[in-house]
Amino acid sequence: MSIKFRGKQNSNASEENIFWVTMADLLLGLAIIFITLFVLAMTGFSQQTIQQQKVQMEVSEKIGQELQKADIKVDMDKMTGDLKISDVELFELSDWKLSPKGKKLLDKLAPIYINSIFADKELSNEIQYIIIQGHTDSQTFAGVKSKDEQFLKNMDLSLKRANAVAEYIFKTNYDKKYADQFRKLVVVEGKSYNEPVIVNGKEDFDKSRRVELKLKVKDWNVSTALGLKKD
Repeated sequence: MSIKFRGKQNSNASEENIFWVTMADLLLGLAIIFITLFVLAMTGFSQQTIQQQKVQMEVSEKIGQELQKADIKVDMDKMTGDLKISDVELFELSDWKLSPKGKKLLDKLAPIYINSIFADKELSNEIQYIIIQGHTDSQTFAGVKSKDEQFLKNMDLSLKRANAVAEYIFKTNYDKKYADQFRKLVVVEGKSYNEPVIVNGKEDFDKSRRVELKLKVKDWNVSTALGLKKD
């Protein structure tokens, strides 16, 4: 006569079922939490994007109004406040040294630009960087055959031009109470010929050779998007 013990087997099966039900509930709960956080983050992301655009447009409007009052004509993106200044307006021919014409322009332009950014503390707190960026065209230097050398020579020229503009801006008559803030935010870059200006499918060499003044608004992050962090 054989005796079969079923009680323990039934108990194990019951415990296994409970385990999988509990695990399923846990995974479902985690999925709901993840989806909720994702929706909140995307909502925050959308709001942050709108805020970035709003800040840049407001600063751009201030800069544009002041430039117009001073009768300074310069290529400005009305959405971002970015300024593009041709090399012929700033430098000696084929050089990185500022021309008298370039210095005169910066004497008028720089104080308006800097003062317009920092006059509104709430807006200026949203600015992460003020970028002074040099650009060249892609035309080759005589006697230079290597593409790497061409690129590096243009990089050197673009950086020297951006540095020349930055150094002179610090000498201009902007409101010096903003000097500390300006020093913390300013970034100088050389882009070589990496960002040419294209017109009708071709590079416009004259427009490619330029210096840009650009504003970088602070980026969003998950904490700010979820309202967990206040700057």
